[in-house]
Amino acid sequence: MIGLFFDGRFINTTNPDGITRFSIGLINELSKLLELTVLVSSPDQVGFLPAGTRTKMVNAPTSLSELLLARKLNRENAKVVFSPMQTTSSFGKRFKLVLTLHDLIYYRHKTPPSEFNPLVRLGWLLFHLSYLPQRLVLNRADLVVTVSETSKREIQEANLTKRDVQVVYNSTDLEPRVPTESLRPKTLVYMGSFIDYKNVEFLIQAMSLLPDYQLVLLSRIDPRRRKALAKLANDYGSDVRFENGVDQEQYIAWLTSARALVSASKDEGFGIPLVEGMSQGLPLVLSKIDIFEEIAGDAGLYFDNSNKEEFAARVLQLEDESVWLQQSKRGIARSKGFSWAVSAKKLHELLSSLS
Repeated sequence: MIGLFFDGRFINTTNPDGITRFSIGLINELSKLLELTVLVSSPDQVGFLPAGTRTKMVNAPTSLSELLLARKLNRENAKVVFSPMQTTSSFGKRFKLVLTLHDLIYYRHKTPPSEFNPLVRLGWLLFHLSYLPQRLVLNRADLVVTVSETSKREIQEANLTKRDVQVVYNSTDLEPRVPTESLRPKTLVYMGSFIDYKNVEFLIQAMSLLPDYQLVLLSRIDPRRRKALAKLANDYGSDVRFENGVDQEQYIAWLTSARALVSASKDEGFGIPLVEGMSQGLPLVLSKIDIFEEIAGDAGLYFDNSNKEEFAARVLQLEDESVWLQQSKRGIARSKGFSWAVSAKKLHELLSSLS
């Protein structure tokens, strides 16, 4: 395909997030299938791309110059533009545009990402007050992509677009690994943010019912949030450890030494840590929400995220070595369905159908 542009401006070079991993994972694999040009707005973003990738420096996506971006791409003879977000400008475009809406989570939890400046945060909040702005944006695309069947169903139920909606799954860079032992320490790991709907307080409180277990919170955490959660753990007598961020080597070490990966989240857009845990043969103990059931399937042990006793019971099931091994094997098998190569192939087919 000639004239394919991938919008790489959402790659966060200082604090890589889910959009960053989605972008890089797809770019790495797409570049093996065809020639593409990656749009960047910072020289630092180039360093995250495969060597030799053709790039085009343009404005930041939050700049007012975004209104002129499509015209610039017209002059570059763009035929198809893929964006891992839904905010890439389409005004005056003469190319096919594919936009991505990962989930509808900000309609249910309207607090904007904290890293945005105040003006962008205000715009973000206003954008999500109703579905109308989203409909206007998505209907200017030629195709809409999302990352799960759950999100696809929600997009269709909300009538957010008249365009076709296709699923291109998120994935992980971790290679599947079969555990060498199953009688692991009584350690439970959590990877994710500490936003209210993640329900980390529930995990800390529920740990009081598992006095022989330790909960390890792997993610980076704001000092004030850490202080509040540490007090909660002390009040409940729960054994909680704060790692405050881990690199990939440390992350893998935790995934290959813990008893289970846990999440009591009330809402999610996907659940990359689930795929990462499964790939390393780590059993999952999860809140019973639609997206978790879609991603983990029978590799998860599920509980009501308001029932601490049920959570503790699911964890204790894994003290039976046969149950632990069964869930581990199920996770490894299921993780193989999530790969950037498979997702890039699907995206390649979708983009080719538009050219």
